[in-house]
Amino acid sequence: MEKREFFKSRLGFILVSAGCAIGIGNVWKFPYMTGAYGGAVFVLFYLLFLVLMGIPVMTMELAVGRGSGQSIVKGYKALEKPKAKWHWHGWLCIIGCYLLMMYYTTVSGWIVNYFFKFAFGTFNGIGADGVGAVFGSMLASPWQMVGFMVLTTLAGFGVLIFGVQKGLERVTKVMMVGLIILIVILAGHSLFLGGAKDGVKFYLLPDFGKAVENGLGKVITGAMNQAFFTLSLGIASMEIFGSYMTKDHTLLGEATRITILDTFVALMAGLIIFPACFTFGVEADAGPSLIFVTLPHVFMNMKGGQIWGMLFFLFMTFASFSTVVAVFENLVAAAMDNWGWSRKKSVGLNAIFMTIMGLPCALGYNLLSNVHLIGARDILDSEDFIVSNLLLPIGALVFLLFCVTKWGWGFDKYQLEANTGEGKKIPHWFKYYFQFVLPFLILIILIQGLIG
Repeated sequence: MEKREFFKSRLGFILVSAGCAIGIGNVWKFPYMTGAYGGAVFVLFYLLFLVLMGIPVMTMELAVGRGSGQSIVKGYKALEKPKAKWHWHGWLCIIGCYLLMMYYTTVSGWIVNYFFKFAFGTFNGIGADGVGAVFGSMLASPWQMVGFMVLTTLAGFGVLIFGVQKGLERVTKVMMVGLIILIVILAGHSLFLGGAKDGVKFYLLPDFGKAVENGLGKVITGAMNQAFFTLSLGIASMEIFGSYMTKDHTLLGEATRITILDTFVALMAGLIIFPACFTFGVEADAGPSLIFVTLPHVFMNMKGGQIWGMLFFLFMTFASFSTVVAVFENLVAAAMDNWGWSRKKSVGLNAIFMTIMGLPCALGYNLLSNVHLIGARDILDSEDFIVSNLLLPIGALVFLLFCVTKWGWGFDKYQLEANTGEGKKIPHWFKYYFQFVLPFLILIILIQGLIG
């Protein structure tokens, strides 16, 4: 078995972990949900639930990883009591990571495709109908859909062939720095557009009257869902990075830093999108089509729109690809730890398997468009439903129960691991919040996801 690697620096750990959390949800789902739920009040509740739910569960995933020094299945085995079966959830986490990547690589491929479309002037001189037709023709083309999915998959595993420090950490550092620079440039540009004042007012100035009109309960539960899902907790995507980190700093402090960086990107994405929408009279609640239909039309109405569109989709590429590489590392490490494979063997076999498993989703809007797996949902929506509505909340609940109940690892051992190092400590009274309040909040998300 190959010698286990660790992150070269604390910055590398934070950027890789944040890169895993930062993805399509930040720059796609967060803005359109903010628009649909009335703006700033939704943002306030979103920030509140990040503190109440997101950060605590993240410390638990990281604690299992750092406390065991192993990927998820072996991590559970190292920490659970004799004859306990918590490690069964570890296998479910691995399945969840495969399921997530089965559709995430397809959507990431859309983003890369759009970067090239802007770079080569595909949108030049076409109207709103033409922009919609570009998206439709992309979905209808098996070659485009499969080609960019395969490109994303092979590029992601190609990075990991070089290891944790020379591959994952080095490449993610570059992408995250590039992402932050691009998002600041794009947000700065949007703030000088004609409708920027109205867009920022809608986005950041709370209007509780409008929130009540939208249904305050819906706003709160929507913010709760987004705060939970933005960090992708529950399928051990963060656990693996805990196993690569040192014990120099407390987990509450590190989880807070990761969440702040993740939230910064989400908030800045809103500063890009809402001023542009208000400037060009576009609805801010356009849903998933916001990124691939609405915004390209907006960019092509701007001066220098081809350049701004290209930069936006380059930023989106960094955001999505950082998640792809991070989750792929979980799959590679799991195979290395559980079956004793070398990194090269694990990367190669996972790349082949993941490419094959990604085909149904990539073909789900053309050759397999008549296939519906869960009710009326197509392949992508069905895979997303299983991961987002089932595996993430159930998994988060399992991590929580493992860390705070006497049947699992136990709160005292979890607290000791989480508080090792310099930084913010988890006080003992958190135990009661973790045992009696946090499970209830996660159950609300699970039940709402199933009903919805």
